[in-house]
Parts: sequence; structure tokens; C-alpha cells
Amino acid sequence: MRGLNGKVAIVTGGATLMGTAVVAAFVDAGAKVVVADIDDVGGAAIASRFDPDVRFVHTDVTSDRDVEVCVAAAVDAYGGVDFLINLACSYVDEGFASTRSDWLKSYDVNVVGGVMMLRAAHPRMVARGGGAVVNFASCSARVAQTGRWLYPAAKAATVQLTRSQAVDLAADGIRVNAVTPGWTWSKVMDELSGGDRAHVDAVAADYHVLGRAGDPEEVARAVLFLCSDDASFITGTDLTVDGGYSALGPEQAQPTIPRLMAKAPT
Repeated sequence: MRGLNGKVAIVTGGATLMGTAVVAAFVDAGAKVVVADIDDVGGAAIASRFDPDVRFVHTDVTSDRDVEVCVAAAVDAYGGVDFLINLACSYVDEGFASTRSDWLKSYDVNVVGGVMMLRAAHPRMVARGGGAVVNFASCSARVAQTGRWLYPAAKAATVQLTRSQAVDLAADGIRVNAVTPGWTWSKVMDELSGGDRAHVDAVAADYHVLGRAGDPEEVARAVLFLCSDDASFITGTDLTVDGGYSALGPEQAQPTIPRLMAKAPT
């Protein structure tokens, strides 16, 4: 993809499985990357794997100081910031039982953290002539999910926030888009399934037209596209990478119409 070689990206949540795929894709395209994460072990591992093209900076996106330090580190290491990928998220969600503290934590990480990263990176991006931001939304933003209130609400807010950011930052040469994955093999999926990818694909099959969960690399390619010059006229949109999850609707993958057309036994 055009326009990525020699550029600098900050990837929050970059030590996760999804984050690692995004980082690897940027490095393969010739970019430098700063991984911003609270996972010191995972962050150090990915930096070591891609040294000298990747630096890890311990970053809690709910800490203004950490955010400023991260952006400054990107400038010190690679000379500036061209792309910001807001991938860090919190899955805290007890639905109706969630406390005020739970709600505030969810929004602080999933929404406000990305905004503060953008505020800190903005002057650096302007100094480079503009750039691109990709916010991670989710298929959870578009549907009701039993027992989940916080995460879907925060991701829906992310989609709306993306539109607002795109409108206000266009004059600065900064494009802002969101990417919406469906069920994708990730750290959470790995932990919940005990590392059983086949089981995850089997459960996901009924909810995705393509009959499986996605690979993080498939989402990473969408992120790179949105940052590349090939997406130069795309801003304020939400690119869905969900294997057809959002196309199914409440009937999911069940053959409803054929069943309705079949004659009832007499």
C-alpha cells in the first residue's frame, strides 16, 4: 500500500494479539512503530522481535502523563508521528449490575483514552503535514448483546466520535476512520477458549457468513489501508471487517426463508 514507508505509527494496545498483527503489518510496510501498552512483558517482547523498527513505551491511556511521555518517545525515537491506532480497550462489563466505577473505567479506556492520545499526537501530526487515525470499534456497537452494556455502548460512542474527529481535523490534513472487527482471534478469545481456535471458529460459524472467526492479520490489513495513500479520500467512515456478521441480522445463519416456504406436514 502506498504512503506507509518511512512513516511513524503509535499503536495503543500493541502488545495484544491484535496489536501485534497491526504492528507487524506496519513494519512489513516500512514504517516505524511505538507500542503503547500496560503489558511490560508483552511490550518488551514485540519490541525485541522487531528491533530497531519498534519501540515499547509503558502507557496507561488513562494517565495524561503516560500519554504525553509516549508521544514524546515516538518523536525522540523516530522524528514524529504520522499515524495513531487506538486499539487499547477494557472489557469490564457486568451489564445491568455494572457499577458507576465500572462505567467510568470502561469509558476512560475505550473512549477518553483514545481522545487524549489524539490530543497529544495532534501537533506532531500537523508538523508532519497531516496523517491518519484509526479507532477500533466493534460489531458489538451495532447490536444488543445479552448481559453486555458497557463495551457495546463505548464502541458505539467510538463510531460517533470518529465522525466528529474526521470533520474537525480535516483542515489539518488528518483523516480519521474506524475499523469494526467481528469475532476475531484475540487475547480474549484465546483466554476464554483455553487456546482452542477450532472451538472458537465452531461457535462463531453461526454468526458469520464466512463460517469462522477472523484472523488478526485480516483486520491489520484494513488498518493499513485506512492509513495508506490508497485511502486518501476516505474519512469519517467505519470499515467493517466482520466476515458478514453485520449482514446476518437477528436470523443469523439459519435458513429461515426455506423453512417458511416448506409446507407444514398434514
